[in-house]
Amino acid sequence: MTNSKSNPIPAVVDPDGGAHWSRSREAGTLLGLRFLDSVHTLFGRRVLSLILYAVVAYFYLVRSQARKASQQYLNQHFVTFPDQWSHRPGVIDGLRHFHEFAESVVDKLLSWRIAVSAGEFTLLDEPAVRRTEQETRGLLIIGSHHGSIENCRAFLQSNLNHVVNLLVYDKNAENYVQLMNDFNGEARINIYQVDEFSIATTLLFREKVRRGEWVFVAGDRAPLSGDQRTILATFLGREAQFPVGPYLLAHALQCPVRLMFSWKNHNGGDQQLYFDVVEFAEKISLPPKKRDQRLEQLVQAYATQLESVVRVAPFQWFNFFKYWDEK
Repeated sequence: MTNSKSNPIPAVVDPDGGAHWSRSREAGTLLGLRFLDSVHTLFGRRVLSLILYAVVAYFYLVRSQARKASQQYLNQHFVTFPDQWSHRPGVIDGLRHFHEFAESVVDKLLSWRIAVSAGEFTLLDEPAVRRTEQETRGLLIIGSHHGSIENCRAFLQSNLNHVVNLLVYDKNAENYVQLMNDFNGEARINIYQVDEFSIATTLLFREKVRRGEWVFVAGDRAPLSGDQRTILATFLGREAQFPVGPYLLAHALQCPVRLMFSWKNHNGGDQQLYFDVVEFAEKISLPPKKRDQRLEQLVQAYATQLESVVRVAPFQWFNFFKYWDEK
């Protein structure tokens, strides 16, 4: 387990990567990220967004596995929610998916330089958000790869003093970690790279929660240990593997659990930031005799909530690896 005062950003899957996402290599280089930052500093976001089109076209052509995974996901979304589409997804939609991911990477970079005001967000469940803002207890917050967990951090830290601890499975984000350190080494956020939730990990975060700190973890990506630590849940009309780690951790921490989502449709007409909080549970218990049944219920409840935000903003879900087994 490693600790850093910065934030890794998920990378597009490399075509030479293995079946599991963790074997993929970073798509971006530190030099490339610094170049994007320099372009923004010198010319602004509009010029940078134009440059991103060329970058996206390159990655779309050379990253075949990511391209195929994107198409699989978009097709599945089309089948599940045809009312959200005017046509069957094609190449243009795949490029849009890649482009929104690229824009989200820029957003994450800039969020460490430019303060994001809470007033920039549209709150989908304002009472739940306000109750979370007033929470003095430690929380376990389960996020996703839909939109940006950085937006959640930016919203919360714009007017709160909680220390945020972000748990990531990804070992491939050294470039992003280094750049975030350069941007803002004083942020009240800790990054922990974890292979699995061991006893030592649990004790560490139990103490942090006891002190009133918040722990973030994603709930939509299989852990490094593979399918042994996952449960099947229905997502977009088909069964997919979801990790059980967040719920095992919640059981160990015995603290309130919230789901958080934040996203922005860059290529659509609506440029507004959205933020949502779901009051998932006040405490999660796993009775020994009903442990598996309870885990299945929790995983499915999470998958259902994730599907609700993916439904309205399909291009903001950034899992560029095969999510469902082929029929």
